[in-house]
Order: sequence, then structure tokens, then C-alpha cells
Amino acid sequence: MGEFVRLEVEDGVGTIRLDRPPMNAINRQLQAELREAAREARARADVKAVIVYGGPKVFAAGADVKEFAEMGYGDIVDYAPELQSSLAEVAALPKPTVAAITGFALGGGFELALCCDRRIAGDNAKVGQPEILLGIIPGAGGTQRLARLIGPSKTKDLVYTGRFVKAEEALALGMVDEVVAPDDVYEAARRWAGQFTGGASRALAAAKAAIDGGLDNDLASGLKLETTLFAALFATEDRDTGMRSFIENGPGKAQFDGR
Repeated sequence: MGEFVRLEVEDGVGTIRLDRPPMNAINRQLQAELREAAREARARADVKAVIVYGGPKVFAAGADVKEFAEMGYGDIVDYAPELQSSLAEVAALPKPTVAAITGFALGGGFELALCCDRRIAGDNAKVGQPEILLGIIPGAGGTQRLARLIGPSKTKDLVYTGRFVKAEEALALGMVDEVVAPDDVYEAARRWAGQFTGGASRALAAAKAAIDGGLDNDLASGLKLETTLFAALFATEDRDTGMRSFIENGPGKAQFDGR
């Protein structure tokens, strides 16, 4: 368990908990611990879905600017791929993931939220990519994942201005998927993640791989990927369980163990 990041597991749901007061600023240590927590969540069979959570007051207000200010060009050339790859460990989790956003999710904090499949925010949350205000641009996936999520025009507006986006506008833009009362954010995330604790883990992983992989290629390549993943599931116990349950009991009653 890291000093700033830990994985907590309860009833099949893993919570990657950021805990670096006061604002969960992402420094090199937090970033490295995040990578290890994501790898642990991937490896653990008892983790069926993952919540990324910064606590009741803030998700993550961005990178540690004091640490960045001490870096020269040579330093950042070495560090930027490391930072990006750590967040990519969360994006690559073969399990449903949801960011539970309270307070600020800015810069690297929102880039972390973008790595999740779903984003649930408190109605007092503020999100955005304000790196331009520091004379830089997003460097941990923000220009790429946000553009894929809401389109290039809206992304350019947000990245060019660096403005903070309130929860309701973020919902309208598609930056977040659900807005709830601040005190309800974590429980709303647990309800969403909890849907998958008895689900077909291999099929869920294949669905995620097909959708995410297809977005990185043309339609023909995406369709080939889908066919390959679809066919591979016919070699799994999950397929046997799901189809047998459907025939014997009707739809929606299967209980899977992920093999």
C-alpha cells in the first residue's frame, strides 16, 4: 500500500483512493503509486470493477506545479512518458471503471478521470484542462482522450482557454456522465460499479477492448477486432454459463465467475 494511493476492496468493487492532502496534487510519487494500484486491481480476481476516488472534498486538482517548476526540458522529456503511462494503466484496466469526482478535477486530475469508462460528479464539481494558464498543454492524455470524448472543437475551446467547467455544463458537454449531490458521489459510483460484480468478466473485458481499440482505428479494422474478440468468448466458461442460464431460466439470471 502506497503513502498517497491505496486499493481498497469490498464486495467485488476496488476503490483506487487518492490521499495526498490538501488537493491530491499529482507528483512523481503519487503517479508511481497510482500505476501500482492499477496493476494490483488488474491482477486481483476479487476486483470486478474499479472506482477512482479522491475523497469527499477533491478528486485531484492537477499536477504538482512546484515539482514541475523545478524541471527542465531534459527532465520532462524523461518524465512525461512515465506520467502518461501511469494513467494509461488505469485506462487499460480490463474491468469497468468509474471516476467519482468531488470538488476539483483539473489538469492531470481530469486526465485521470478521462481514463475511466464513466465519470460521476458532484453538482459542485469543477473540471477542466487549465494547463495553458501555466504556458503548457495537457501532457497525460488530455488532448487525445478529451477530443475523442467530446470532439475536437469543444476540446480546443477548453484547452485554449483553460477555463474551469462547472458540473452542469460538463454534463451537457459530455465531460461527465452523471451529476449528483456531492455527498452522494461515491455511493452513486458504487451503485454503477456494483452492477458488474456478478457479471461476465471476460465478456466485459472484451467489450471494453473492442470499443476502445476500435476508436483507435478505421471501421474495417474495428470490425475485425470485434469479430476476433466475439469469437474468442466462445472458448470461455462465461459463455457456457450465460447461454445455459438463458435457455433454462430466461434472460438476466446468470451468475458468472469470470473464467
